[in-house]
Amino acid sequence: MAPQEKLLTPRDVAGILGCSPDQVIQLARGGQIRVAEPGRFWRFHHTDVMEYRERALGSSEK
Repeated sequence: MAPQEKLLTPRDVAGILGCSPDQVIQLARGGQIRVAEPGRFWRFHHTDVMEYRERALGSSEK
């Protein structure tokens, strides 16, 4: 069994993506970033954030 990945907060994700935590939540609500634990607190897996980042950078380079 692989060790569990630390879950990220919207603030953590905002630091990775270079945006605000509110923008991260908007992306999650829109289904663009997968939410690890939906509910009262928004939490994200690092791998999901990096996948989104790669998609976003790939589309902006064209």
